[in-house]
Amino acid sequence: MWLRFSRPMTLGMRGVVFDAAARSVFLVRHTYVKGWHFPGGGVEPGESTEAALARELLEEGNIELTGRAALKSFHFNRMASNRDHVAVYFITDFRQTRPHVPDREIAEARFFPLDALPDGISEGTKRRIDEIFHGARVSDEW
Repeated sequence: MWLRFSRPMTLGMRGVVFDAAARSVFLVRHTYVKGWHFPGGGVEPGESTEAALARELLEEGNIELTGRAALKSFHFNRMASNRDHVAVYFITDFRQTRPHVPDREIAEARFFPLDALPDGISEGTKRRIDEIFHGARVSDEW
């Protein structure tokens, strides 16, 4: 069955980069929006979600994938628009080539232990942490 959309949906992705040894997750704080978020962004025309994920992780955190990311969930983000969707990937195979230096887009980017997360985590990021690490029911809403 083929689906036809009168207006195409927009697609973004987020990467939950998890350092199992330190039990920590990688979060970024943007210069243009409040709060801490998982790294990620929009999928460009002609780009796969996995290619977009790899590109965004490099841009936002100097993180290179060394294995395949696992698609964990897919969410409707009505706060962005009535056609925005976000794919969430879980990443355990990676290396950070160097710490991220603040730039025009990312003010801060670093790992936080799950038991010492920073204040100001976005609501969507909090929900994904609860779903992935604490067994909360997965919501179809961002």
